[in-house]
Amino acid sequence: MAKSDKFRDECGVVAIYQHPEAETLAYLGLHALQHRGQESAGIVSSDGMSLHIHKSMGLVADIFTEKKLSRIRGTLAIGHTRYSTTGDSALLNAQPIMVQSNKGMIALAHNGNLTNAQEIRSRMEAQGSIFQTSSDTEVIVHLIAQSREHTLPEAMADALRRVEGAFSLVMISPDRIFAARDPRGFRPLAMGRIKAQGDQHQDTIVFASETCAFDLVGATYERQVKPGELVIVGPEGGPNGTISRFFASALPQSSCIFEHVYFARPDSRVFGRAVQESREELGRQLAREAPADADLVVPVPDSGVTAAMGYASESGIPLRFGLIRNHYVGRTFIEPQQSVRDFGVKLKLNPVRSLLEGKRVVLIDDSIVRGTTSKKIVRMIRNAGAKEVHMRISCPPTISPCFYGVDTPRKKELIAANNTIEQIRQYIGADSLAYLSLDGLKRACHDGEKTTYCTACYTGTYPTNLVDVEEIQPVAVEKR
Repeated sequence: MAKSDKFRDECGVVAIYQHPEAETLAYLGLHALQHRGQESAGIVSSDGMSLHIHKSMGLVADIFTEKKLSRIRGTLAIGHTRYSTTGDSALLNAQPIMVQSNKGMIALAHNGNLTNAQEIRSRMEAQGSIFQTSSDTEVIVHLIAQSREHTLPEAMADALRRVEGAFSLVMISPDRIFAARDPRGFRPLAMGRIKAQGDQHQDTIVFASETCAFDLVGATYERQVKPGELVIVGPEGGPNGTISRFFASALPQSSCIFEHVYFARPDSRVFGRAVQESREELGRQLAREAPADADLVVPVPDSGVTAAMGYASESGIPLRFGLIRNHYVGRTFIEPQQSVRDFGVKLKLNPVRSLLEGKRVVLIDDSIVRGTTSKKIVRMIRNAGAKEVHMRISCPPTISPCFYGVDTPRKKELIAANNTIEQIRQYIGADSLAYLSLDGLKRACHDGEKTTYCTACYTGTYPTNLVDVEEIQPVAVEKR
């Protein structure tokens, strides 16, 4: 299989406090977050006395059968769905990570990437610590266990102050749920509530990477977990059931703008803004900046659909679904011995010849990473009879890798880092190619209103101190 020509998001997390079927709600939440990770998934639940775990490789619906869920019944639960970003997809690295420590039994699930994890790990190993996984998440677990603080909340706050980079995480002990975000707010983490029903005496508190998980479990969105905040839900919870404290002062905000461009589901609210609104505005802004004389606007499904709606609305050019996606392609498949050109793309996408024949097409996608897939799609559209193909991308050229929890290629593999836009146009075979400007991207996502965004992948300017970027491999530490 060829490498994916899309960025892959790191992971999704969910947590449930005080519900008679917490494990089932966690399962449903993970199902809604499946797009954030499809390599492995896991749930840890608590019955109030001890923790129970089940995790495996594969998709959420395949891992958690009714029988498996019945073995981890509990009133508290956390869950995690994960991508493997180093090629190491061993079950050992699946999350949550559960340990028996001097602070009691805990389990932790993490979305993001710790930029100083390798440094901390090396120091701990030199002092005799034994690591079971290659995941940076395990570093946090060791820091909690080694903290000199006496209570679990204090130990967790102490651990989080020692790590750098991006993290939105949830943790469970037998009687508490913890949720925290890094001080720059790179990754999303939302809090919601299910009102007590029947003989329940307490509301259910829910945390999730995206609000689409709340819709499935019947929770109402309340707010984001704030950058630098640690939320504790437990027996000592205040009037609203939670205790909030800040383990670190908030730093200049650097929320990942690619959540709005591609990662998050359009029906989610991320960083306080509806993703659907951002993506439609990306398309409208793109139409204003890069118009085209054409007969049809065609999205690359599914990632280009919402931006294409905005482009069509602003330009007045009709939107048509000229590419049909096969949603049932597995991770592996048998290729015919007599090689079929562009086989991988043809498995996933097929053109509608009756729509495209003789037409001038504006093809909308969210990004070009290596350029290999875009080249094949443009060729597919032409072979279906299109007269012209004008490629429009709803974000700026990607010139730098991400070190904050997104699986990106090295800089030498990013086509825009090593070629001009005209060279990229020639490579993919389009009649014209245009990207959305950085200012247009920020404007569409309302940068500066509820948050400011990290745009390092488009600028090469990173919001945290890193080793010289060329010396770091994005896959040096397992990302969540």
